[in-house]
Amino acid sequence: PLILGSARMGVTEMLRSCLCYNTSMYNWSVDEKRFKKESPKAYRLWRLTQLINYGLGDEKLDAEELKKAWPKIKDKLDPNVKVYLEYLLWGHVPSSKDIISNFWTLS
Repeated sequence: PLILGSARMGVTEMLRSCLCYNTSMYNWSVDEKRFKKESPKAYRLWRLTQLINYGLGDEKLDAEELKKAWPKIKDKLDPNVKVYLEYLLWGHVPSSKDIISNFWTLS
């Protein structure tokens, strides 16, 4: 086991702590309260994009809201997530060319 400070930590616990770094992501570059107050529609689109790209946490997406926002946010989404959501929302079965497997383009 790895030793961090005085606590002994196994490899599994260490990996869990490293891999879950974005589960409670805080967006420090945007004043969310001000953004929401000044431009609620733009805020909602931005928020949907953030949730999809960086993780939902305990939140759930509303399929109807996502379908309405889709034309405006689809180009801002991770390409593989976009393909998966198109399958979930409309049943579009992806072809192999829709799935990006190049390591450098994955986000």
